[in-house]
Amino acid sequence: MSEITPSPHPGMGAIPHAHRTSFRVWAPHATQVYVMGSFNRWSRRSQPLANEGNGCWSVDAPGVQAGDEYQFVIVNGAQEFERIDPYARAVTGSVGNAIVHDPAFDWEPGDYKTPGWNEMVIYEMHIGTFNDRPGGSPGNFNGVIRKLPYLQDLGINVIQIMPSMEFAGGFSWGYNPSYIFAIERDYGGPDAFKHLIKAARAHGIAVIFDAVYNHFGPTDLGLWQFDGWSENGKGGIYFYNDWRSSTPWGETRPDYGRGEVRQYIRDNALSWLGEYWIDGLRWDSTIYLRNVYGYNNDPDHDIPEAWSLMQWVNSEAKARFPWKIMIAEDLQGNAALTADVSQGGAGFDAQWDARFVHPIRQALIAVNDEARSMEAVRDAIGFRYNDDAFERVIYTESHDEVANGKARLPEEIWPGNAGSWFSKKRSTLGAALVFTTPGIPMIFQGQEFLEDKWFHDQDPLDWSKRETYRGILHMYRDLIRLRRNATGKTRGLCGQHVDVFYLHDHDKVLAFHRWDRGGPRDSVVVVTNFANRRYQNYRLNFPRQGVWRARFNSDWARYDPESGSAAHGNAVQARDAGDGMTFYGELDIGPYSAIILSQDE
Repeated sequence: MSEITPSPHPGMGAIPHAHRTSFRVWAPHATQVYVMGSFNRWSRRSQPLANEGNGCWSVDAPGVQAGDEYQFVIVNGAQEFERIDPYARAVTGSVGNAIVHDPAFDWEPGDYKTPGWNEMVIYEMHIGTFNDRPGGSPGNFNGVIRKLPYLQDLGINVIQIMPSMEFAGGFSWGYNPSYIFAIERDYGGPDAFKHLIKAARAHGIAVIFDAVYNHFGPTDLGLWQFDGWSENGKGGIYFYNDWRSSTPWGETRPDYGRGEVRQYIRDNALSWLGEYWIDGLRWDSTIYLRNVYGYNNDPDHDIPEAWSLMQWVNSEAKARFPWKIMIAEDLQGNAALTADVSQGGAGFDAQWDARFVHPIRQALIAVNDEARSMEAVRDAIGFRYNDDAFERVIYTESHDEVANGKARLPEEIWPGNAGSWFSKKRSTLGAALVFTTPGIPMIFQGQEFLEDKWFHDQDPLDWSKRETYRGILHMYRDLIRLRRNATGKTRGLCGQHVDVFYLHDHDKVLAFHRWDRGGPRDSVVVVTNFANRRYQNYRLNFPRQGVWRARFNSDWARYDPESGSAAHGNAVQARDAGDGMTFYGELDIGPYSAIILSQDE
């Protein structure tokens, strides 16, 4: 056999070019590597790869084109393995073959621009259940495309897609990735995903992708003992082979200290931002990257190389794509996650905020009004990281909060009766807080039409509820418009500043002032009532004198004839208390309701 020449083309995996394809794979313990596929009738030995001397094997193979299927044959002494390419962009399935994929795509960028952090309204979505297909198959990217006009009309300008890397089977939450570069075949594969992103941009909607780097698999995991080497019976070259391998999902924590694994994760993150034009990433459970047991402030079990990996990826992302957002799901209230890398932080732009969701849900779910802590609500409204309101993502529902033993908020309020008056009133009071509290607001799919029970990967959204609860849907649309200052009269909801200026724990009334620069059409006053009592002529101070118009009242009958009685657009006259500094007004507040007010002049 003549000497094999390594591929002159850079890059890992299969890279097609001019009637040839460059193959490169990392297999440092292999004694020989071959590639077999549809292009050579699956011959196991006809196309060897050259040893590059750095743990990688490569070849520039003639006659291989995009669409051809392939696998690597890895020989390690007497052992021989068939492996799917870890860098494969497309596969026939999690236990099938890799597919040579041409990443070229006509994006037609147009005048689209990723919204700023202070303008984002996020809609978390699970592809398989968002818009289900008939016959029991999971939903796909094309199904989401058909619903983009609905999301645009709702006012959503960011969709956050739960993990869609290739996973075992067709039904899954997605947090069990088998191949992190490949897009789930049942959802449509890589080109269908790009068509969704392109269509979303045409509707003014950004796309954030949920990436899983705290563990891989654990099932259908071809990376396991990839080239035949391992220690202690563990995962081999891609994984820790000691006590650090342990995660709640299996012994499959990647080895963040190994250069090739770090490069693998870095390459993956940047491929979403560059190759797929994704507008940002949400890193799943970063606490299980940075600590073996998921503990905060636990240096004995921290993984320093995971922290440096996050710093590296976030620094590169910021340097290349400064307008794209990187979000951590850490849920430990640790400001270092969103601190700048130059200050020792991990460099994320924002993080999911447990300091909001848990106290707010507790205040809304409590059966008795006396159990609702207005101090806890106040603290949730005012909390921030590194003195930046938009370093946190705030929500009352997410995939984690509506499953794993928990349920949708209306269901938690009254189990088995999510359409009750109490469920409607208190869940929408929570929604009003999400869209008026400083932070990046997020809702979970179906929340806007009172989806009930809990999230399950084989339970699609009940779209008939759009009609059943059309008033609630209208309420969400109005809240989102105000949050994005669509009318030009609530600029303060996009601003950094907040002052919780009134708290009455007995009455369960709390009010706060939001502003950007202040003044008419900017300053916003939000009044909330967490009690099952209606207050008439309730006296409150206001930031300025003059007329304050109600831009929103969740007690409006059009939102729900059963629970609303307030008229639309009432105004409050704030009068001088006589000292030229204090201004007060009186207003009626419905039970479990929120009112949003601002001034025209």
